[in-house]
Amino acid sequence: MSEIPILSILIFIPVVGIFFMLLIRNNDDQSSQNLKHTALWITFLNFIISLSLLFSFDLNNPDFQFVEKYAWIESGISYHLGIDGVSILFVILTTMLVPICILASYESIKFSVKEYLISFLALETFMIGVFCSLDLVLFYLFFEGGLIPMFLIIGIWGGERRVYSTFKFFLYTLAGSVFMLLAIIYIFISTGTTDVETLLMYNFTTNEQLILWIAFFTSFMVKIPMWPFHTWLPDAHVEAPTAGSVILAGVLLKMAGYGFIRFSIGFFPDASEFFAPFIFSLSVIAIIVTSLIALVQEDMKKLIAYSSVAHMGFVTLGIFTFTVQGIEGGIIQMISHGIVSAALFLCVGVVYDRLHTREIARYGGLVSKMPFYSFSFMIFILASLGLPGTSGFVGEFLVLLSIFTVNTYFAIFATTGVVLAATYSLWLYRRIIFGALIKDDLSEMFDLTRREIIIFLPLIILTIFIGLYPKPIINIIEPSTEKIVNQIKMKLDWKPKVSFEK
Repeated sequence: MSEIPILSILIFIPVVGIFFMLLIRNNDDQSSQNLKHTALWITFLNFIISLSLLFSFDLNNPDFQFVEKYAWIESGISYHLGIDGVSILFVILTTMLVPICILASYESIKFSVKEYLISFLALETFMIGVFCSLDLVLFYLFFEGGLIPMFLIIGIWGGERRVYSTFKFFLYTLAGSVFMLLAIIYIFISTGTTDVETLLMYNFTTNEQLILWIAFFTSFMVKIPMWPFHTWLPDAHVEAPTAGSVILAGVLLKMAGYGFIRFSIGFFPDASEFFAPFIFSLSVIAIIVTSLIALVQEDMKKLIAYSSVAHMGFVTLGIFTFTVQGIEGGIIQMISHGIVSAALFLCVGVVYDRLHTREIARYGGLVSKMPFYSFSFMIFILASLGLPGTSGFVGEFLVLLSIFTVNTYFAIFATTGVVLAATYSLWLYRRIIFGALIKDDLSEMFDLTRREIIIFLPLIILTIFIGLYPKPIINIIEPSTEKIVNQIKMKLDWKPKVSFEK
């Protein structure tokens, strides 16, 4: 496969699919079904192709693989693609979730179906491009390009306050990224290149690192998002259609976490070490504060959205420990959150499609009418709170293990987030699933359909498999993670400067 431009194929198959879909009429129910089937098969084909990466991926090679490099702009900017153990899992996560989003939209999207599906295909191209880019300019184009289809998905097919939410989402994320663009321009002027592989070996001065780190941080902290710049996320989730929330939580948030690993600690280790206590503080605040906010939510989507901010706090905690365990834990936490949070938003979508409300108080006693739904929801709730045996436990455990080696106080405060997660997650599950079925309209609720079972089954299998046997995931990411940590140590002349008195 080394001679096949497999990454370009993954990036541009959705674009080819868009041209096919433009040829399909959209004037009746049958044509709408044809559009949905076409989008589903295109995205499923892309998922199958992405799985082929695993069979040709060299687990012992920490360097970038499947590399493609073509001259783009003669001054030093190139079309440069490649993946390593860090990025390959995010590519597969993306290609897996997009067909699930298409399948989840079969019944809920009633108008402008062609435009909706085209938006998702375009979004898939941008998301895959982010994780494959080895040129800063190319990365920035893909990173920001994804805002456009997401803006349309929320703004056109969202809820009543969709215009407010989509502009808030767009302006927050775009404003932060302006500083990253300025930093990229400066890097190009000062080094003569935007090639990621070259820049990973380049030593910026300490003053340069501090300024450039802040510029990249302003973009990533809004996108992930970190407290206190997280307020756009609950609004975007509440107003987005179900599939929009799935892809927002499942993939778009992970692009910033990936950026922290690839660029913030890779390019600017001195600055990352200097700002690590600041990151730890923001992460712990996010874990505790947003968990407490989640406890008082009456809207299911808002509760899950705030829980996402808390879970991303564990990610940033792990990344900035500069340890193999911490970075691995952050990556596994992102993969797990991509699966589990996507599944939780799908669970909300199932009952919303039947009752057309997300208010927690409107439900209760669903276990008697929807046993299969109750079982599926239980698996994802337990994974969200980090129960051993589920994917949510593995990442959190590795992160907490690594932060304990850095600072005990941060570790203790972060651990309280596990308790709070159990509190709001079980409270949500109890109010929706258990109790007496006393509301008349709930008696008409029906259990999961065949289409919904097909959606949930792979997510359940992955959640349990990663929780019980994470070794295959660790084997993929460990060589590249060790290389990243070793590069940081060489640049820093390693001393555990981040550590404090315990």
